[in-house]
Formats: sequence, structure tokens, C-alpha cells
Amino acid sequence: MLPRLFALAPLPLMLAACAAPDPAAEAARTAEAIAAAPAATVKGPGERCINRSQLRNTVVRSERVIDFEMNGGKVYRNTLRQSCPGLNFDRAIAYETSIDQLCTQQIVYSLQNVGGVPRRGAGCSLGEFVPVEYVKE
Repeated sequence: MLPRLFALAPLPLMLAACAAPDPAAEAARTAEAIAAAPAATVKGPGERCINRSQLRNTVVRSERVIDFEMNGGKVYRNTLRQSCPGLNFDRAIAYETSIDQLCTQQIVYSLQNVGGVPRRGAGCSLGEFVPVEYVKE
């Protein structure tokens, strides 16, 4: 009987790992991720999609925040729906799309340098593209 009890001992720990995330903790992580990005002022309502052909540069700010810098100087800040493991390490993303747009809920992947070879890491869902202007300090 002892081996069975011992085998079941980790079960509460496994169940706790599957529990729904704490909304207050998630809000704190979101605020922390946004705070890691440079200060910016929102310049209008969020958009569902941006045109890839207008994309000049992508800047990973944290595991939750990516700035998409467009031709002409416009910047869209995207706060991912959840933290993207590994994104903060190499600060690069990869994505696949058959259209000339990146849209909300599209999956982007952390791009990791493994021995000089780029490898696709965790997949993460994009949020809304919010136009921002960096605050000059």
C-alpha cells in the first residue's frame, strides 16, 4: 500500500499546476511587462491588423511586449495575450503568413539562436496593435 500512496503524493502538485491562473497575478505580470518597454503615449484606437509590407523593424521589449515600427515612423505596440517563453532572451520573432498582414490572434514564435543556428521556439498569440508614440526623455 505504501508505494501507491507515495506514487500519488505528487498529484496535488500536478493539479495545482493545471489550475486557472490568478487574475491578479496575471495583471501584475502584464503591468510589469509593459513597464519594461520604453514609455509611450497611445495615439489612437487599437487595430486588428497591420500591413507587413509597411513594417520596417520589429523590437521585442519583453516576453509580452513587441513594438512594430512602420515605414513613415508610425509605431504599433502589441501586448501578447500571455507571456512568451524565451522571447526576452534573443529578442527575435518569426511568423508565417500567406497574406500581407499580421493580425490579432496570429501566432508568432520566439526565434532562438542555438549554436549559431536560428530555431523556432514557443508560439505565442498576438494581441491588438495599438498605435503609440515614444515619450522623449
